[in-house]
Amino acid sequence: MSKGLALLGAIAVVGSIIGSSAMFTVDQTEQAMVMQFGKPKTQISEPGLHFKMPFVQDVVYYENRVLDLDPPPGQVILSDQKRINVDAFARYRIVDPLRFFQALRTEAQFRDQVGRVLNSSVRNSMARNSLNDLLSIKRDAIMGEITQRLADETKNYGIEILDVRVVRTDLPPEISQNVFNRMRSERVKEANQLRADGEKAKLEITSRADRDKVVIIAEAQRQSEILRGEGEGDRNRILGAAYGQDPKFFAFYRSMIAYRSALGGGDTNLVLSPDSDFFRFFSDQQGRKK
Repeated sequence: MSKGLALLGAIAVVGSIIGSSAMFTVDQTEQAMVMQFGKPKTQISEPGLHFKMPFVQDVVYYENRVLDLDPPPGQVILSDQKRINVDAFARYRIVDPLRFFQALRTEAQFRDQVGRVLNSSVRNSMARNSLNDLLSIKRDAIMGEITQRLADETKNYGIEILDVRVVRTDLPPEISQNVFNRMRSERVKEANQLRADGEKAKLEITSRADRDKVVIIAEAQRQSEILRGEGEGDRNRILGAAYGQDPKFFAFYRSMIAYRSALGGGDTNLVLSPDSDFFRFFSDQQGRKK
């Protein structure tokens, strides 16, 4: 009895091993290739549980999602003889695992080989353009050309190239320094020109302001002299009319002003005759001579 149970157990164990080696699952993010003695037999793209011949067939899995290809940066000489470092990457999808296996075998070999093709496509497309083209709206057309060139080069690899983009475009350090120095020289030259233009404009404005100042002052002085003369004339006319009404008072008033001017300081010495005209109002308020 015990031998029969042992035999049944052994059969069950062997059956489970054979069953487990005959079944495999494919995830929805994967696709599989059934290999028999190293040769592809069946291509499976539907997810789920699948079967194979145990101990004879193996399964190789490939990604079904969009993948990235990011080779090392390369150096490109542009049409204007500028040398730049370009870091490009591509997005792709494996659409035919059988052709992919036949052409490249592994993803490591794919990245090495197609990475070189990508860098070559970037160099060939960018070499016909200048740095200004890469920084203008022409950039999209250049990226489209690179994408198409890479797709043509890899059409027998069982992959679909979805997009190619340039992550970074840098000048080499020595060229960057030269460009920086040239840009700095141009900015210094432009600043000096602006300063010279500003100084010229300043001198023009200053000279025009000085000329206007002289003209304005001269015109103001002329107007002031005219107004002063008119005022003096009006004053003399008014005083003449006023003095004409009472000549005696006018003579008395003028004498008082003369007395105040001549004797007001207290240190004036006059040597005059007492009966001179200057003192005639001292003895008579009417100014009559004796």
